[in-house]
Amino acid sequence: MTEPDRFREVAGHFATGVAVVTCLASDGPRGLTTNAVASLSLEPPLMLACFDNASRTLPAVRETGRFAINILAASQRDLSAVFASKIPPEQKFASAAFRIEHGAPVLEGVLAWIVCDVLELHRGGDHTIGIGEVVALHHVEGRPLLWFRGAYTGLPDG
Repeated sequence: MTEPDRFREVAGHFATGVAVVTCLASDGPRGLTTNAVASLSLEPPLMLACFDNASRTLPAVRETGRFAINILAASQRDLSAVFASKIPPEQKFASAAFRIEHGAPVLEGVLAWIVCDVLELHRGGDHTIGIGEVVALHHVEGRPLLWFRGAYTGLPDG
């Protein structure tokens, strides 16, 4: 059996982007930081996002049936830390400029955003895998915020 800390250390050698997944619950917006997102299919366009089963965002995603993946820019480390914290959702969103696009909160200044309708939710250990069909998306030019070996990083110049 693999120890969780050893697994985290080895899996951390896969560099990923950093995203904040958001949704608009009946009592306000919810969101969490994750690096467990990926494109899944081109036809139809599908994304996948993984939610910690203990997160406050997962029940809201179940309720609303919609979520947005906000892909963070290199300058958004502080925003990532806010949404990774356990502070109340209203405090998270009080510290972040956002607007509603296609029924989901989209954070200002992100590199890209993708709004999805939930197609399926599958339990996977201590997480739930959400598969969403893309309903709207947008991007701008810029440099991504990356996560590698347990720390934020960026692309080298050049």
